[in-house]
Amino acid sequence: MSSNFNDSPPHFIVLNAISKNINTADKIAKSTRLSKSEVEKILKELEGQKLITGFDKKSFFFGKKRQYQLNEIGVKVLTNKNQELEGKMRQVQQWYSQGDKTQVQSFMNDNRAWLPMMIFSGIMQMVMFSSLMSFAGMAMTPTESSMAGGEESGTDSAAADTGASTDSVDSQGADVADVGGMDFDAGGFDSF
Repeated sequence: MSSNFNDSPPHFIVLNAISKNINTADKIAKSTRLSKSEVEKILKELEGQKLITGFDKKSFFFGKKRQYQLNEIGVKVLTNKNQELEGKMRQVQQWYSQGDKTQVQSFMNDNRAWLPMMIFSGIMQMVMFSSLMSFAGMAMTPTESSMAGGEESGTDSAAADTGASTDSVDSQGADVADVGGMDFDAGGFDSF
């Protein structure tokens, strides 16, 4: 495990996934977009730290699968980290609403590694993340772009430059948002 567990966003992303009942290595890797080998390594470390409990569950069709659940210590550690990140998010939202670009840029640079955790846990919405990136004049990394539903190579430059939405319009003129590879009506009233 890293020298300081509190400084390891992937460990907290995995803890958060388990708290959402995403409880096998395959499911965690798929939902968090971490590699399966990294997830398996983290799961062993979390189990060794007594933050999660692993158990084998038999299935008629799939054989034996290792599943994980948070224990009391894991819940406390995850809750404390989420509260810490929520406090940081409130502060950055205040800076954003005040138009303090320097503070927002500083936050984004200092907390870049924690942004995927904040998004995955729901502390920060993708819309807010995109707005902060645009406001700070920063480009998304390929990982951040894929989390935002963009392409692996980066974001749409016009949307990144202006902070505009990358939603599309379907053949009937309705706004369509791509969320996790699924299209949803974004509720626009472009045509009747």
